Amino acid sequence: MAQYVLRRALLLVPTLFGISILTFGLIRLIPGDLVTVLLGITASQSELNRQAIIAALHLDRPLTMQYLLWARGVLAGDFGRSLVTGLSVKGELLRSFPVTAELTIMAMGVALVMGIPLGVVSAVRTGKAIDVLARAGALVFISAPAFFLGTLLILAGSRYAPWYPMLQYVAMTEDPARNLLSILPAAGALGAAISAILMRFTRSSLLEVLRQEYVRTARAKGVGERWVVFRHALRNAVIPVLAIAGTQFVYLIGGAVVIEDVFALPGMGRLVVNAIFQRDYTMVQGAVLVLTVAAVLATLLLDLAYSAIDPRIAYG
Repeated sequence: MAQYVLRRALLLVPTLFGISILTFGLIRLIPGDLVTVLLGITASQSELNRQAIIAALHLDRPLTMQYLLWARGVLAGDFGRSLVTGLSVKGELLRSFPVTAELTIMAMGVALVMGIPLGVVSAVRTGKAIDVLARAGALVFISAPAFFLGTLLILAGSRYAPWYPMLQYVAMTEDPARNLLSILPAAGALGAAISAILMRFTRSSLLEVLRQEYVRTARAKGVGERWVVFRHALRNAVIPVLAIAGTQFVYLIGGAVVIEDVFALPGMGRLVVNAIFQRDYTMVQGAVLVLTVAAVLATLLLDLAYSAIDPRIAYG
């Protein structure tokens, strides 16, 4: 197990290296430039100011040198400063990351709590009305984008529950209860599609396991149906579901970029969107690196959870 974790940690190095190069290059392909954003309407009126800003931000150096200067700072724990606001990138990431982490964890919790039980019920009651309704609902949630569901929740909240803190984010340190309430609608909108995917995979996986010989043997021995489903079948059926959940968790981190903007949450997603519009290179590069590390570590933790669910799975 320790060797497996060490190998995965070592693989993180080339992953981060590749992501950093891609991010560094791709953001500079966006039309427009940072200096024009900073100078605004005076960008074409003062060439001296323009050249001064280019020199101060080292934008006159070759791209390779710019990347090496930034990478050297990152290796030393310094992500630099925002090219637009002058604030510490590290400080901004530390402020916004907890919001995104809470949102994605809650969204995955919503997906697991809704998807797996519905999938189990649908598999046990296959062909019944609840099975048809569950599959129809799953199709709707898979088809509806998260930002569309989020917009519907905001409109419904303003109409039928104006007292609910739909767009009023409250920090966990201020009021934990109101913090959960302010995050829950965004987490529900973000996790709805994932819950539908998990429901369908749980249903198909459990139906396949229920047809196995050992399940029929357990039933022939007089074991109760609930014990057969939850003790024998579900434990094996849930492993591929968790594999899908791990993959979808990475998509949740990407989906947070949009949903945070819809619900005005001060997370990393909103930070990245604003930084891209402002051509704030250092902010985007730092945020993408942190999100990449979070996605890789989340996948690793889910891989390790497989062996806890099924002892037959061992990592050497």
